[in-house]
Amino acid sequence: MATLYIVPTPVGNMEDMTLRAIRVLKEVDLVLAEDTRTSGILLKHFDIKNQLMSHHKFNEHGTSAAVIDRLLSGQNVALISDAGTPGISDPGFFLVREAVRAGIEVVTLPGATALIPALVSSGLPCDRFTFEGFLPQKKGRQSRIEALREETRTMVFYESPYRVLKTLQQLAEVFGVDRQASACREISKIHEESVRGSLQELIEHFTAIEPRGEFVLVVAGRQQEEKKLKTE
Repeated sequence: MATLYIVPTPVGNMEDMTLRAIRVLKEVDLVLAEDTRTSGILLKHFDIKNQLMSHHKFNEHGTSAAVIDRLLSGQNVALISDAGTPGISDPGFFLVREAVRAGIEVVTLPGATALIPALVSSGLPCDRFTFEGFLPQKKGRQSRIEALREETRTMVFYESPYRVLKTLQQLAEVFGVDRQASACREISKIHEESVRGSLQELIEHFTAIEPRGEFVLVVAGRQQEEKKLKTE
């Protein structure tokens, strides 16, 4: 029986790829990719000549059975997403669950993810936190935020530039405009930036300056010590 490897890939800077990740992607029998075009560029950059197969949220239920069969037959398989660690707001959970159920060894490599750098750079407490990923776009969005009203841990959200201002406004309505937060964008890329301050200050900032790039929002939990954070 073979191994299913979960391999993180850079969220921005190609130098964040680990030596172990490169070796595994070269040695496995098959690489599953969220988008073969995007992953093809990554593999070419590191001179990885391996077979790519599409595996994303729209087909993972259909392809996972065939992948499990390959693993049971002795083929080693690696799963990558477009950026970051598979399974973290990316495809991965379903395949891992099916592999575990089949008794297949699953090995997850440590590596790039957007949430940890944003959390640590925020200046907010990071000893205890809750990762909320992307909020629902429509149905259930407000109720999800309301459910976090009493959360005392630091909260981490992913958001697109098109909805980040709306999200900040909705968070302010529930948590209060003075709640401290950080908006980190373009992590590990040339234009990486963290804007820190109250939710109101972040709203004012992104009202005046159009949001660009993918965002990680880090918001202080209730009853945390409020520390004035400078806007960068």
